[in-house]
Amino acid sequence: MDTYLFSDHCSRIFDNAIKEYHKEDNVDALCTNPWPDSSMDGLLYKKNWIDTVQWHLEDLIRDPSIEPAEALRIKRRIDASNQERTDLVEQLDTLFYREFSGVPRLPGAVLNTETPAWAIDRLSILALKIYHMQVEALRKDSPKAQSCREKWEILTIQRKDLSLAIDQLLADLKAGRKYMKLYKQMKMYNDPFLNPVLYAKGK
Repeated sequence: MDTYLFSDHCSRIFDNAIKEYHKEDNVDALCTNPWPDSSMDGLLYKKNWIDTVQWHLEDLIRDPSIEPAEALRIKRRIDASNQERTDLVEQLDTLFYREFSGVPRLPGAVLNTETPAWAIDRLSILALKIYHMQVEALRKDSPKAQSCREKWEILTIQRKDLSLAIDQLLADLKAGRKYMKLYKQMKMYNDPFLNPVLYAKGK
């Protein structure tokens, strides 16, 4: 894995996924992944597609006139989407771990506060924020266009800073200055054997 400007590579994939989604702008649109599903690029693309769909589901559920049954259906879909998103992040981290686990640790090597994939997860969300803030900043009838332009600029700076931090983390892992561990999220609310509301139903 070439760690040089890997964040830029991720951002290009994310921007492409967002662009493809908005050709139909439909939460039920089929994701056509241009890369193999289990490859790094394929996982990155699918991860952002899920984020993009969920972004729009979050918009839909906030419609004040939504029917309660439809709101519940969307909420359940968002829950499932969150689980799929988490699973994909863990798959990405498994690839990173395989890449760097054999690197000899330098004296004083330390853990990072988050794994590479969770940092890249934030980069994916930033790509969505930038896209949609730009739309609002350029919308002619928006009373908040100027405020959105200012936020758009800040988000762009934030992506630059996060990208730098991601590339530095990958460089540190490659050099042995940092090392990573794999910790599964261990979510409980979706598991019928661990959520007390769910397992109580089976008694």
